[in-house]
Amino acid sequence: MAQAKISAKASEGQQQPQPQQQQQSAGQLRGRFYRSTSMADRSSRLLENLDQLELRVEAFRDAASAMEQEKETLLEMIHNIQNSQDMRHISEGEREELNLTANRLMGRTLTVEVSVETIRNAQQQESLLHATKMIDEIVNKLLDDLEDAKIRLMSLYGACTSDVPAGPIDQKFQSVVIGCAIEDQKKIKRRLETLLRNLENSEKSITLLEHQKSSVRQSCNNKQD
Repeated sequence: MAQAKISAKASEGQQQPQPQQQQQSAGQLRGRFYRSTSMADRSSRLLENLDQLELRVEAFRDAASAMEQEKETLLEMIHNIQNSQDMRHISEGEREELNLTANRLMGRTLTVEVSVETIRNAQQQESLLHATKMIDEIVNKLLDDLEDAKIRLMSLYGACTSDVPAGPIDQKFQSVVIGCAIEDQKKIKRRLETLLRNLENSEKSITLLEHQKSSVRQSCNNKQD
């Protein structure tokens, strides 16, 4: 009986882990836990940094797009000044000097190169080419019939705006534009706005010129009478 109790005690002592072993096991578990927590923290910080960078990238692209638009606006304004009625009603020397200044400004504006590439899939690329072709066909016929070209351009513009259009909408063009990338849709709309502004300015110039010719003819007739 005594021998059995001694054997039982020995077996119990072997089964119980030593304090040092318990500490090592606990340390290993804690080490694995701490490493996992640290990896999660790093991943979270990296993701947060990328989210912030994404905002900056989009802001950067927006700023570049704004510069593109500003360049287009400046070139259009310089061109309008050079072709304005006021330029026709000043002396030859003054007109030459102003044109030199305008050409200098035009040249300096063109030295600024800003390009924001739009990411497109194959369908969006095809839609952009189709929409561009439809606009170009009208532009190429501007001199043939100015009034008809204006009406057609207005119908294209009506297909690009969310506002209630003043006239009919080109449904075919609208379906093509919808297939374009969002950035391309904005550029198409801006191009149509520019074309319509130039047409309006041309009509004003033609009207003013016709009025001046009429005034001259009337003056000549009065002198003959």
